Formats: sequence, C-alpha cells, structure tokens
Amino acid sequence: MRTSWVRGVVGLALFAATTWAQALVFAVNEGVTYRVSNDEIRARYAPIANDLAKILGQPVTVEPVGHYPTLREGLQNKTYDLAIVHPAHISIQALKSGWRLVAVTKGFEGYSANFLVRADSPLKSLAELKGRKLGAPDEDSITSWMVRATMRDALGGPDQVAYTYTRYQDAVPFMVEHTFTQAGATASAAVIKEWQAKGGKVLAKSKAVPIKHVIAGPAITPEQVAKLRDYLVGLDATDEGRKKLDPIKVKGYAPYDVQQLLQLGAWLGL
Repeated sequence: MRTSWVRGVVGLALFAATTWAQALVFAVNEGVTYRVSNDEIRARYAPIANDLAKILGQPVTVEPVGHYPTLREGLQNKTYDLAIVHPAHISIQALKSGWRLVAVTKGFEGYSANFLVRADSPLKSLAELKGRKLGAPDEDSITSWMVRATMRDALGGPDQVAYTYTRYQDAVPFMVEHTFTQAGATASAAVIKEWQAKGGKVLAKSKAVPIKHVIAGPAITPEQVAKLRDYLVGLDATDEGRKKLDPIKVKGYAPYDVQQLLQLGAWLGL
C-alpha cells in the first residue's frame, strides 16, 4: 500500500516538473528600423519575463524576432504564447486570428509618421508630392504602412508618389537633405527633433496609431490575460516596477480599446 502511495506521489511530482519545464515563448519584436542586438533584447526583458513566469506558473523564455515574415508565421502558427509586437499592422492581423490584446505601451499611443522637407522646400502640402519621390523606412515597417495610408488619403491612392525605402529610420533625413527625395517620412521622435533643430521642416503628420502591443495567444486563458494586464499596467506605479521598465526604455503600459485598434487597421488597409 505504502509503495503504491509513494509511486503516486513521485508520479505527480514528475508530472508537475514536466509541466513546469514546458516553457512559454515570449516573442519580442522592436521593429526592423532600429539597431538592437538579440542579446541586448533578452537582457532587457529578463526581469519582466521572470515575473510573467510567476504569474503564469510556467517558465517564460524571451525570443527576439526581428524578421517580420518570421514574426507573422510564428503568430499565425501560434509558435509563441506571448508577444510584444512593435508594428501595429502585424499585431492587428494577429488579433483577427485568435490573439488577444493585453496592453499597449505608454508614450507610443500617438505614434505618427512625420513628413520631412528641407528648409528651402517650396512644398506646402502632401498633395504637392504627387509625382515626386518620398523616402521612407523599411517597406513593411509600421511607419511605411502609415505613410502609404496617408498618401492614399491625400492623393486618392498610395501609388501617386515614388517611394524610396531605406532600412533604418535615421537614414531618411540623409535622403531629403541631399535631395535624393523631395520629402521623407519618419516616426522616430529623436530623428524628427534633430531634423527640426537643424532647420528642417515637418510638412505634415499622419493619423496616430498606437504601437508596441503586448498580445497573448489562445493558450493563455482570459483570466491569465487579465492578470497579465494588471501586472503590466501597474509596473510604473512602484519603484521596483520602474526599475524593470528602465532597461526596455518605456514609461509603462496601458489598456486600449480593441475595436478602436481594429478600426485603425482598416485605415491602414489590412
């Protein structure tokens, strides 16, 4: 009798250990137009991943994913369990296929593309860009999706200008300054600030789209999603939480209306 009891206890312990060993995958995407190494990303998110593991009762491994096709495939195939997704268009597509929005990142709710022109540019409106060259970041970046939607609204179609895409946002001003393009679009606050400090002008801004969404896959229960949201939203309320936010360079997280996000997705052309 005792032997059977011991075997049962051992079996339960092994089952618990096996369950704990099945790590949840936390995909982190910080965009395609910034220079950040994978090791740096893992180190930045380690403290938060440890907290998520305690909340969910399973270990959480951080998997940096910079390649958008890989990110899309992983979200579609549910290879990941949690994800921080910089590009709103990819996150919104995931929300249509079973993923749930946990939170958006504070300070990035008003993310918009700014259209830069030289100080001596005669252009006064986006409509005047018709038939001209426009520089923009990576073609599949959220910035470029916003740019094309904005040009569609201004000119009746996104193909009324000739786009010149570049890998990094900070290369856009170079194209404009040296007249490779008549205007350039960026959503980087640092790039815009530097451009204006040098005398450059902002011709117009796109509609704002929140980026850097935290989303949860179908394997995460609604109750767990609520706990994750409470944790993330409360991070900036304590000194300990703010210390965990500092490495990832964000102010905190906030809830957001999913339907409003989906409406922005329609505007983007998804």
